Amino acid sequence: MDYKLVFAALETVCEDNVSIFCGPSELPYGAVATRLVTCSRQIQEHGRALEPVVASFVAVYHHYDFDAHTPGNGYRTLVKVLQSCLLHIIHKGRYIASNYNGAFFRADHNASEMEAYCSALCQLRALLHLAQRLLNDNDCGQLYSLQDGDLSSRFVQEYSSMHKACFYGRCLGFQFSPALRPFLQTIVISMVSYGETYGKQQSGLGMAALSLLTSGKYVIDPELRGAEFERITQNLDMQFWKSFWNLTESGLITGFNRIASSPVQVNLTLTMPPVALRLPLASDPSLTATVSPPLAHWGPGPVHVRLISHEIREGQDSEELLALSSRDPPPIPASQLPWVQKQPRSPWLIIHIHGGGFVAQTSKSHENYLRTWSKELNVPILSVDYSLSPEAPFPRALEECFYAYCWALKNCHLLGSTAERVCMAGDSAGGNLCITVSMKAMSSGIRVPDGIMAAYPATLLTTDASPSRLLTLIDPLLPLGVLAKCLNAYAGADCQAVQPSVGNGSLSSLGRDTAVLLSDLTQGASNWIQSFLDPARTSGGARSLSQSPRRSLNNATLKTPAPNSTQNCEDHVEYPAGFQPLRSECLAFVRPTSCPIIKNPFVSPLLAPNELLRGLPPVHIVASALDALLDDSVMFAKKLRDMGQPVSLTVVEDMPHGFLSLSQLSKETDVASAICMDQMRRIFQRENPTPSLRRRPVLQETYISSNPSG
Repeated sequence: MDYKLVFAALETVCEDNVSIFCGPSELPYGAVATRLVTCSRQIQEHGRALEPVVASFVAVYHHYDFDAHTPGNGYRTLVKVLQSCLLHIIHKGRYIASNYNGAFFRADHNASEMEAYCSALCQLRALLHLAQRLLNDNDCGQLYSLQDGDLSSRFVQEYSSMHKACFYGRCLGFQFSPALRPFLQTIVISMVSYGETYGKQQSGLGMAALSLLTSGKYVIDPELRGAEFERITQNLDMQFWKSFWNLTESGLITGFNRIASSPVQVNLTLTMPPVALRLPLASDPSLTATVSPPLAHWGPGPVHVRLISHEIREGQDSEELLALSSRDPPPIPASQLPWVQKQPRSPWLIIHIHGGGFVAQTSKSHENYLRTWSKELNVPILSVDYSLSPEAPFPRALEECFYAYCWALKNCHLLGSTAERVCMAGDSAGGNLCITVSMKAMSSGIRVPDGIMAAYPATLLTTDASPSRLLTLIDPLLPLGVLAKCLNAYAGADCQAVQPSVGNGSLSSLGRDTAVLLSDLTQGASNWIQSFLDPARTSGGARSLSQSPRRSLNNATLKTPAPNSTQNCEDHVEYPAGFQPLRSECLAFVRPTSCPIIKNPFVSPLLAPNELLRGLPPVHIVASALDALLDDSVMFAKKLRDMGQPVSLTVVEDMPHGFLSLSQLSKETDVASAICMDQMRRIFQRENPTPSLRRRPVLQETYISSNPSG
């Protein structure tokens, strides 16, 4: 949509609302009418200031795309997010103008909605001003200010003090696909409820019961929910974060996922013993290289993996493989069942590395899409359960993933594959590890995979500013405080490596499973209650709740304070005269990623010298236009392309970071997952591996609509 039409419609709807509630009228709204008029005028002011800013971005943002066929970068994303906010305001303003005389018009509720979006618009205006600074200070085509530490530190400082609660309350997920907003609301309500009980001396059942009792108030009061979520993520407790996301490892949740996902005949957890491997050199197969088991931090240790296969294949029921099974006693092979027919070994093999910020989750919580991949591509998948940070910082995870890759090449016959074509696939942190494992394979002289499919990979593990990373101010799944904690944990900053105990990553106890069940019931009940809340709040008794932004709890966060006395005025970003973003009373402490390890090319492949990247297999990156790590994907794809390396970039619309794990929630996430499968299919079916025959990147919208089934 033409941005000029959007701003014109915004101006018109604001004028209409001001004239309605300012003119002579017998409307019984009193102070609410004043709130609507004040809010409409503030929105007008923001809109008039933002239109020339948007025009300046629209004129140049195509220079920052990967190519003309793949429009996508952080500048485009910021304009898109702003436009989504404006369209919500226009829709709500038109509703108010058309229904203010109605008998069921909820003036207080609608005023609160407009105030929330006005606050969001104010903060987006500040983000676009920061993006202008990046645009002016960086070279044309560059999305990161890698040489400007001052600008990046100011970005971190602005994040620390800016008000963010408005993005987690009424405006939660406004930029994403509508089908995902209930899920995001469930995540935020669950996290703040869990945070209220976390650390208390309660059993799993007790924590779930307390969460059930506390979640209702966060459903009823969006402003309270936003303020509490901001408080939790401003100064994040890493163990809390790990504990919350590891709930997805529970037997009950994974059990439900297995029921809803594609059935598989093989699902084995295996333990690779820490023994040295000998593999042929890629340049001369008559010579071999020795691959040591993982050694970092606590010496040799086993590597845990999961084998998933839709059909049982030769080798997968062998005694040699079952001897590596983590189950005691070993499972009964499906091939012994009379109705199961064993298939020959597949020529293909996927080696998968899961995401989770290097600090959480395992292959168990990623099974839902792995099962689908195995079925649709008809290929066995080996997923690596690497040791997690901060207990196992770099390079332990890389060593374990590399060892698992080498073991799979040497023992592919046990995995039901001949490994004629090997694809590495991973998302987020897993995408980073897929790239760095391939770099390590090259430097070791052994065979590299035939291709890499990296979904929204993290290729620069620093807090350097980029336009897409400005989204960490508003993203409920990847706030900057969380991102910085994860990156510092992987780098080993201020942590002590501790060898994990056996079964440390599993949450399979009865008490925890019961807690997760009640948590699920809580979420479902919360969504059910929500559907009845808005009509119920027409009564006068609910008015105090919908006016909660004006209560003392959030009053300080919705004002523009003077510069904090504890901060240097020189360090503040200068905004246009008369404008300041809203500030938070709860200041965040975000530690920039200053550890030298962060710049290690095997940690941040975007910083790798060309010599370490030249020779990589074809890299197929699938990114999201609304992901804070979008610029990581764009800049890494550009770097490989400029080196002459085979690479493609596909950018999907309206998806958050981590969309693969949401593949069963909506049609849009299913389509995005299908695109990832299509990229892997290209790797397996590629006739000639030479770079000259690489396919051209596809136009994102056309690609999605023309291949809904992958």
